[in-house]
Amino acid sequence: MFDSKIYSKRRKLLKKEFSNGILLFLGNTELPMNYPQNVFHFRQDSTFLYFFGLNEPRMAAIIDIDHNKEIIFGDDVEIEDIIWTGPLPL
Repeated sequence: MFDSKIYSKRRKLLKKEFSNGILLFLGNTELPMNYPQNVFHFRQDSTFLYFFGLNEPRMAAIIDIDHNKEIIFGDDVEIEDIIWTGPLPL
């Protein structure tokens, strides 16, 4: 996507709008057609993409205004995923 500094700047501007609290950003998941690994074309949530620039499914993030922290959460691959996809690159 863009340089990581662009996303950092966007988050910094957003944090200035709040005096305290935690901001939650939920990314989208893949939407299966008829079984879990046969999915429609993935489209990330626009807000998540705008502030974090990550176009991967099953992600979430928080911005902790009180502690000035930004944390991104992802989902590990499970055995059910590997059954359908086979070994994935690290």
